[in-house]
Amino acid sequence: MIETAPQTLSFATARQAMVDSQLRTNSVNDPRVVDAMASVPREQFLPAHLRNVAYRDRPLPLGAGRMHNDPLATGRLLVAAEIAPADRVLLIGAAGGYAAALLARLAAHVVAVEESADLAATARAALAGIGNVELVEGPLNQGWAAGAPYDVIVIDGAVERLPDGFVEQCRPDGRIVTGIVDRGVTRLARGQRSQGGFGMVDFADVECVVLPGFERPRGFTF
Repeated sequence: MIETAPQTLSFATARQAMVDSQLRTNSVNDPRVVDAMASVPREQFLPAHLRNVAYRDRPLPLGAGRMHNDPLATGRLLVAAEIAPADRVLLIGAAGGYAAALLARLAAHVVAVEESADLAATARAALAGIGNVELVEGPLNQGWAAGAPYDVIVIDGAVERLPDGFVEQCRPDGRIVTGIVDRGVTRLARGQRSQGGFGMVDFADVECVVLPGFERPRGFTF
């Protein structure tokens, strides 16, 4: 469906309002991240019935138990990742392709992993023409070892545990940013790999969608 001029203007106005009222006021202050989020049309990466609410400050349902992350959560993660123009980035949870499109403006190359065939198809269509994004299909909790090592790993959602393999796919001094589920509360966290190991540090209590496949093993109950 071709958008009319008034509708396009409305989306542009809503996008700028998102930047001014949701992002800048909540520590999304890196100029490159702000510019990307002010430029990339989020509505184009959502199902048609959700486009009119593309810029609301809440997660949006994508079906099959998956949610589109809140813009603030994605923006805070991108700021914390400190992505340089020459970086190679692994994105976990491509969903409809929005975060991959943002990363394409920040990094040299992006590998975006999605395990839902339907979401991968949506993302592939939405990302057509963006040459520095490689969309791959596979389990989110395995990352994408074929392209490792990465300078940055961005998990666009919250996980109960970070698989050890993710640290192995991150180069020395590389960064991993993600949401962490802690007793039902989501927090954003950043980690950096060093010669001495790897550790995560929480930096914000922000609502973040929970990604499947990263559950902490449950103990036996009787």
